[in-house]
Formats: sequence, structure tokens, C-alpha cells
Amino acid sequence: MTNLATNAESLVSAEVRDEAVAAARAAAVASGVEIRELTEIADLAAVAGLFESIWRSAPGARPVSTELLRAMSAAGNYVAGAFDNGELLGACFGFFGNPGKASLHSHIAGVAEAGVGRGIGHALKLHQRGWALLQDVSVITWTFDPLVRRNAYFNLGKLGARPIGYLPDFYGPMEDSINGSGDTDRLMVGWDLISPEVRAATFGEPVLIDAVALGAAKALSVDSDGGPSIGSADTPTVLVAVPSDIERLRRTDPGRGSAWRVALREVLGGLMADNARVAGFDRAGWYVISKEQS
Repeated sequence: MTNLATNAESLVSAEVRDEAVAAARAAAVASGVEIRELTEIADLAAVAGLFESIWRSAPGARPVSTELLRAMSAAGNYVAGAFDNGELLGACFGFFGNPGKASLHSHIAGVAEAGVGRGIGHALKLHQRGWALLQDVSVITWTFDPLVRRNAYFNLGKLGARPIGYLPDFYGPMEDSINGSGDTDRLMVGWDLISPEVRAATFGEPVLIDAVALGAAKALSVDSDGGPSIGSADTPTVLVAVPSDIERLRRTDPGRGSAWRVALREVLGGLMADNARVAGFDRAGWYVISKEQS
């Protein structure tokens, strides 16, 4: 497939592309893995199996199939894996959006239990960023469950992505060990690969926000029994909390887990529907929302 940059003036400078590729290589080295694009059936089958082992889906409901990955890879889309001495420890899969590769949508990424805590997920995202920039693509989108605190911090703080939409029950029933049986609300985020914030985050300068220091109203908090407590949203900046471990809560107290889904949809989804902007995520568990129009 011909790279778009060979047919038209590149939208991304050579300096930025080289910087991104170097940052991706450094992250892979720091994580102790080799990350490479995958096209062969055996590798793609291993990726499909890895995702199935992570999500522990119901029978017949694999997150992705080998056949789909093969077709997507052959069409020039992104499938990559992270290997340690030949063992696949993580993978990421994305496909181009319309029109004409203007953006890449990152559909799924995961790290095996044996690779957790090594920064492999971060290294995979930086590899994906470098790969996209080499295709002259400067925006990557993806979705994540806004109730999962660690993912919110990773996406908004460590990577510098920004939410662009709240999507109720986006995937419908999924029936796996991570999502449970409830609604699959998602935040859609956009990752502006050449923005100053993202470039800084790439080199270890996360987007840090001290939510409590802002003195903002708490539109959603964690009450004394771990459930959601809806409060005031009458300040220009408001805070929206999520529980510390929604996945555990779904297993141990499904009713309370469902209550959090409803409350976050009402508060965070409602604020975003009114054109409020998610400015970031505090590591202590707060979305920071600006109601002022930019």
C-alpha cells in the first residue's frame, strides 16, 4: 500500500515523525519487549487468543477473530504485538476511519497478566502513535469504560487524550469478565498526536491536575458505603468521581455497580451533552469538567 505522504505534502513534519519513532523504541526497551507490526496467520491467531484470555468472553464471543485481523492487516490497518523472548505479552489493533485515512480508530488493546506493571500498554500506544504518524495520520480515537479509574488516568493523564463524546451502551451486551452483563457506556477520546500536550506526555510529562485544589463543586462523589452520591454542579469547574475498582464492585455488589453506571451516565454524560469539556482526570479518581465555553 502506498503511503499517503508520498502522494501529497505531508501533514506531519519529519522531525515529529522521527521523534515519535524514537520515543516508541525507548518505551519498548524500557518495558523489555520488542514491538512489531503483525501480518502472519500464526501471529494474528496468537493475538486473537491473547485478547480472549484477557477478556474471558462467553463461548463463541471472542473480542476479535483471526480472520478479521488477517483481513484488516491485509488492507493496511494496524495490528501490533509486544514480545519478550518470543512470548506475546500485549497487542493492539486499530483500523482507519473515513475519509481517506484521516484518522485511525484503535479498537482493542490488552496486556497479558504476565506483562502487567511493565509499561507494555504505554509502549504499545507509543508504537501505534509512531506508526500512525508515518502514515501521515495525526489523530487516533478509541473508547474506554469511563468507570474504570486506572484507564481514565492512563488515557487522559499519561497519554494526553481528550474525551469527545459520551456513548451510552455503545457495544450492547458483551458478557465477559471485564464488562459484566450491564450496559457498555463508553467515552470516545481523540488523541491529537502532534499537540504540545501529547508530545510532552510522550516524553514522561503526564497531564497532571490536582482536583481538590480547584475548589470545584463535586457533582458526583463516592459515599460512605462506596455507592454514588450526586451533588452540586453550580461552579464553572466541577468534579465527577468514579469508584476505586469498578470491576471488583461488579463482581461483589452488582447492584451498586449498576448504580454507578446510571449515576455517571446522568452526571458526566449530562454535562458533556450540555457542551461541558473534560479537562482531565485527577489520579485520585476525579474527572475535572469545565463548563466554560472555549
